[in-house]
Amino acid sequence: MARAESDYYELLRVQREASDGEIKQSFRSLARELHPDVSSAPDADQRFREVAEAYEVLSDPERRALYDRYGKAGLQRRGFEPAFTDFGSVADIFAAFFGDDLGGQRGRSQRGGDVQVVAQIDLDEAFTGVAARVPVEVATPCERCDSSGAEPGSSSRACSTCGGAGAVRTVSQNIFGQFVQQRACPDCGGAGEVLADPCSECGGEGRRVVRSELEVDIPAGIHDGQQIRVRGEGHAGFRSAERGNAFVVVRVRPDDRFVRDGDDLHTALRLTMLDAALGTTATVASLTGDIELEVAAGTQPGEVRALPGEGMPALRGSRRGSLYVRLDVAVPTTLDPEQRRLLEDVDRTLGPEAYASKSDGEGFFSRLKSALR
Repeated sequence: MARAESDYYELLRVQREASDGEIKQSFRSLARELHPDVSSAPDADQRFREVAEAYEVLSDPERRALYDRYGKAGLQRRGFEPAFTDFGSVADIFAAFFGDDLGGQRGRSQRGGDVQVVAQIDLDEAFTGVAARVPVEVATPCERCDSSGAEPGSSSRACSTCGGAGAVRTVSQNIFGQFVQQRACPDCGGAGEVLADPCSECGGEGRRVVRSELEVDIPAGIHDGQQIRVRGEGHAGFRSAERGNAFVVVRVRPDDRFVRDGDDLHTALRLTMLDAALGTTATVASLTGDIELEVAAGTQPGEVRALPGEGMPALRGSRRGSLYVRLDVAVPTTLDPEQRRLLEDVDRTLGPEAYASKSDGEGFFSRLKSALR
């Protein structure tokens, strides 16, 4: 039997009014408890993914507000998908979320941190998909020393302060007993060794900060605020060639022609009073090109026409949303005496039946609800 979806606050074991600090602290505790590297429970992997997803939402003010108001359905409608689902160790989790790790050491084999950049695209590019080049400043492995931090041909020795462990411990006594604190060695920076001659290019770090461009394929149907992970394009680790990931946040610029709602698009078509009364053929803009729309005689202000398949493509699958066209009828605001007389003459010839609408039987409030939808 499938387990029911849990509330994000329940998953993190916090109240709905919990502060950012309380949410962060609870996630740290649960990550240590539930990560598959630590827990032997058969469902630990699934539970950890749920907790990571909950933290990803509740740690972001905009996503949290959306979730509080509309629940998971609101997040999905905006295209949210969990980004942090396949970490390796617990240390990787904290490096990705908080920029730190559990031990505080910068060991030789440490994986580099992740980097986040923003790519701004137009709605047309979100419709078709686009290959983007995003400026990024990232630490890359030093080629001169091959990430070792040592000048080519030089050697290193074990750190005398930490004995090569990369960390030092301090022991203090209190009423509860001994308290042991471990931190990175101040002399070797957690590497466990001291370089006889640091690399002249990277200063012993084994990495150099460079400015470059990150190439990323943005798929058709991407939503504003979604992230794309590019593996191995993040920062190089301290004296390590192992790089973190790059996360590209896609921002879709607003389009004056359309309002997006999930995979659907909404637009407005302005008609004159005569066009609405007599009927006409009007041109509607869409992301695939202009569309000829037949407007029937007697069209009422606020009517909405749905054009299936003219919306945004789904991020997965071949389905496409609809384009909803709201028909706005413009009424003249200035009339000269002759024009006013002509309209009054026409109005006197019209009886109540001329203003009858097919939707009149629905009642005013039914039509109001339909217009709001």
